[in-house]
Amino acid sequence: MSLSGKREKLRDPFEIARNRMVDNQIVARGIKDPRVIAAMRKVPRHLFVDEALWDQAYGDFPLPIGEGQTISQPYIVALMTEALQLQGDEKVLEIGTGSGYQTAILAELARKVYSIERVPSLVERARRVLAQLGYTNVVIRLGDGTKGWPEEAPFEAIIVTAGGPKIPEPLLNQLADGGRLVIPVGDEYSQDLVRVTRVGKRLVTENFGGVRFVKLIGDHGWRA
Repeated sequence: MSLSGKREKLRDPFEIARNRMVDNQIVARGIKDPRVIAAMRKVPRHLFVDEALWDQAYGDFPLPIGEGQTISQPYIVALMTEALQLQGDEKVLEIGTGSGYQTAILAELARKVYSIERVPSLVERARRVLAQLGYTNVVIRLGDGTKGWPEEAPFEAIIVTAGGPKIPEPLLNQLADGGRLVIPVGDEYSQDLVRVTRVGKRLVTENFGGVRFVKLIGDHGWRA
């Protein structure tokens, strides 16, 4: 290996672990979208968790990020992202910025990402990490995500990274014609991951199976 090649490897010591994660946890489980797969290979997941957890960052499980929140299991991130069917030109709304990892994946795949987080410390950390990684197509704000972001609507894609008792009505209202909304819906302990596609005035719902997320807190979700 050339000296420049060695330097490249040293700059990203987690590349092998990240590729193993994609091969074993994502591709092997049926994720097929090449753009999603490429984004998962690129984004350094370990930077979105505390340094003490870096050695676990590419494992097949969620991890705590503080404030009672988690960074989702890599497969679930890939599954939800693939379900959005992003082509690269979309304006995306993300409810629940959390660590910012899902935000970064979306930023690789869409034109613009608007993300809402209700925990101030998570907002600041996500902004810092995303800025360090050079993402300029992301806007994050503090607020109640269940109300959406009406002044920027409609959105071609909406993703909700917390489980709600029902789909918040404001999010449905902010979904563009032909747009997709992906959200976990159920009780406090388990949910079904559903995709809602707006076709004119109709809403077409598909079920992607059982998942478990933290609670979606807000006026149109669970009460704090």
